[in-house]
Amino acid sequence: MTPPSGASSPLPVEAGGPAGDRLAVALRGYGPVGIGAMLLVLAGNFVLAPLSAVLALLWAYRSHTPWREIGYVRPRRWAMTVAGGAAFGVALKLAMKSVVMPSLGAPPVNPAYQFLVGNAGATIEMLWVVVVAGGWGEETLFRGYLFERLGKLLGESPWARTAVVLLTSVVFGLLHLHDQGIAGAQQATITGLVFGAIFAATRRIWPLVFAHAAFDVTAVLIIYAGLERNVAHWFFR
Repeated sequence: MTPPSGASSPLPVEAGGPAGDRLAVALRGYGPVGIGAMLLVLAGNFVLAPLSAVLALLWAYRSHTPWREIGYVRPRRWAMTVAGGAAFGVALKLAMKSVVMPSLGAPPVNPAYQFLVGNAGATIEMLWVVVVAGGWGEETLFRGYLFERLGKLLGESPWARTAVVLLTSVVFGLLHLHDQGIAGAQQATITGLVFGAIFAATRRIWPLVFAHAAFDVTAVLIIYAGLERNVAHWFFR
């Protein structure tokens, strides 16, 4: 329908924003602007965690990327999402600590975080860090943002999705190497594979945010209570 004389016609819209917004188009692409934005997002956590997640959300907003494409889909039932995610995170942590990591020959204690044993002040501070920077920040970056960026680059075929899960999990694991050693990198890679596979299948970030937060909170509380050896020796002596 042609608008009447003198009336303004609506701005043409593409999937992802106004067609005339060249910056948004460049941010979604893989030219100098798009690659530069991606490097900036990835570098954020080297300055302050979870800055990368904040930058990822700013990128999504400015590039007119729909929130659902980075996994930000409103749950139908928040209570079920929180409870289910948290329960899964606790169970996964206990399974990793008592079965998976001992079978890989990991030591029963994490030497990088022994300062938390019996230290209530440090533990409270660490709980805040693992919930915000770990649960929300790392899931937004490694599952939401990187799955969107790599998915646009590699495609959405089963092989491409598998490659994205593997690549993001390896990078996630390597980033834990400097402070937690080989065992920490192994654990992070495995949990990255689990969370990545779930995200690839569901494209829902919130269950993973709560699962990741619960995973890390359980790990911190086990260390604080001095129970690492006990849990690690549930099945392996």
